[in-house]
Amino acid sequence: MKTALIIRHVPHEGVAGYRQPIEDAGYAVSRIDVTDPEFAMLDLRQPDLLIMMGGPMGVYEQDRHPWITCQLRRLALRLEADRPTLGVCFGAQMMASALGAKVYPGQAKEVGFHPVEVHRHAADGPLRHVRDVPVLHWHGDTFTRPEGVELLASSTLYEHQAFRRGANLLALQFHAEMGEDPRFDAWMDQWPEAVIEAGGCPNALRDAHDKLGPGAVAAGRAMIADWLSALN
Repeated sequence: MKTALIIRHVPHEGVAGYRQPIEDAGYAVSRIDVTDPEFAMLDLRQPDLLIMMGGPMGVYEQDRHPWITCQLRRLALRLEADRPTLGVCFGAQMMASALGAKVYPGQAKEVGFHPVEVHRHAADGPLRHVRDVPVLHWHGDTFTRPEGVELLASSTLYEHQAFRRGANLLALQFHAEMGEDPRFDAWMDQWPEAVIEAGGCPNALRDAHDKLGPGAVAAGRAMIADWLSALN
């Protein structure tokens, strides 16, 4: 059976709604936290599929989180080998950095449900499933475009919302995996100030999650299933 490894940077940012299409595609899914002593010894080229999820840290905070440097070095080897890799939010920023891009604090927090603009050249690809679908955004960092990648989607605040390199590398700044997972409550409890900094209201965001979350996750699952079906 094919293997899929989820790297979890904090416990409340897991694969959530994306687990179903990954398992449906025939992968045996395992997970490791960056705090696990075994993480430092893993060869990230080994899993058939690598999934890196989000986290509140910045890629540039390597002094505070020494594992970032170690992970980036091993991730670069995986990307050089063109092994199937999915990055979500912080995971997408890690992919960008491993490909030579600069990750840095953006001009504003982007928190809430709204669609991304899927670019015309990506209209027939996996991201067509999230076109016009409000999905969850929760970040304040962004990145320059890595050399050799194709930009797939943008938002009003941030140009770089999704990119791919060939069939095997997909990076998503937004959170189409979130909308039905109870860990959303942990996000709200831990970072209510992020919602306010972005100009939102915590209660309104909770209501939007209840109303829009299931549709966002359904679109996200279809997107990931489509991407997985075309892997080399």
